[in-house]
Amino acid sequence: MNIALIIAGGKGHRMRQEIPKQFLNVNDKPIIIYTMECFQKHPEIGAIEVVCLEGWHDILWAYAKQFGIGKLKWVISGGETAQESLRNGVFHLREECGPEDIIVIHDGIRPLVEDFVLTDVLVQCKKHGNAVTAMPYNEQIFVTEDGETSTQYVPRDTLRRVSTPQAYRYEKLLWAYEKAFDEGIGIQASTYTNTLMVELGERLYFAAGSDKNIKLTTKDDLELFKAYMKMNKDSWLK
Repeated sequence: MNIALIIAGGKGHRMRQEIPKQFLNVNDKPIIIYTMECFQKHPEIGAIEVVCLEGWHDILWAYAKQFGIGKLKWVISGGETAQESLRNGVFHLREECGPEDIIVIHDGIRPLVEDFVLTDVLVQCKKHGNAVTAMPYNEQIFVTEDGETSTQYVPRDTLRRVSTPQAYRYEKLLWAYEKAFDEGIGIQASTYTNTLMVELGERLYFAAGSDKNIKLTTKDDLELFKAYMKMNKDSWLK
């Protein structure tokens, strides 16, 4: 089984709104529902688990019923950090998943997941055991020691921008979070599953990405999302 683990536990201070950004409405629909719909409509996703901000569980269940998110099976509380929230989601699935099941981790505030991106993440994970959405980096990166000057750059072809969705076989994912929290590895500077895996010595495999897969962190991001929603040529949104 392929299960989507959606992280929606943030408070969204940078959006400067009174409610968490994942629950902001765009065209009378919460952002988190747009995100969940991407997984609801994908035929290879069997169930959805959401790690949700405390106090918003009932609201999420009500929205899921209203908008027909029938694949939502579990809503649990997050932790103080992103890694704790991810751990809570992974540990909660102990009684639900087998070793070979695939867990697709995704940010609740990335509501524009195209089908081909999600499909390729699953394909690559089945092949390699993990897969991380990635895109080439098109800007120049320079190294600085004083914050004002540089004599060294990083070749762009050695860089990738990674985001979610990212997928892992459950056996490896559970091992990683048990080891990380037991031994204090990858849970300080590391902020997500991909960085935790690298700190544990694992090799990551890249899958297809998309520039549309934006993360709604600021008001400008929200306006960009609204603009994408108005683009008729994006038939995948209909």
